[in-house]
Amino acid sequence: MVELLTCLVVAIADGDTLTARCDMQGEQQNLVVRLSQIDAPEKRQPWGDRSRQHLAALCFNKPATVREETRDRNRRMVARVNCDGTDANAEQVREGLAWVFDRYVTDRSLYAVQDDARAARRGLWSDPDPMPPWEWRKR
Repeated sequence: MVELLTCLVVAIADGDTLTARCDMQGEQQNLVVRLSQIDAPEKRQPWGDRSRQHLAALCFNKPATVREETRDRNRRMVARVNCDGTDANAEQVREGLAWVFDRYVTDRSLYAVQDDARAARRGLWSDPDPMPPWEWRKR
């Protein structure tokens, strides 16, 4: 059975990373959470600021449920995050402010969400040739 953590989002680092204060075994703990299955533009990359701002509007200072999927190489929790009733992972993709992270995707329905954003030229899809963050990081 998957455990859902009840949290309050207390900080937004970028378009796919936040800090949540969660109730864990009766104690409040701050956790750095990476949104699973998506990859948002880096801070200095085009759309990086907009992506962070959108995630902040969705989640900052709002109640959230966090469903851990794994830990990354930096030991951050990687999770599906629902902020005040909205699937933040899918919403970032829907608004064209994150890519589906092919390497780690398990929810194949995110591809249809991304295809809709691309067809509507929302967010980063309004650029003629947006560079995915995994390519940007190699530069």
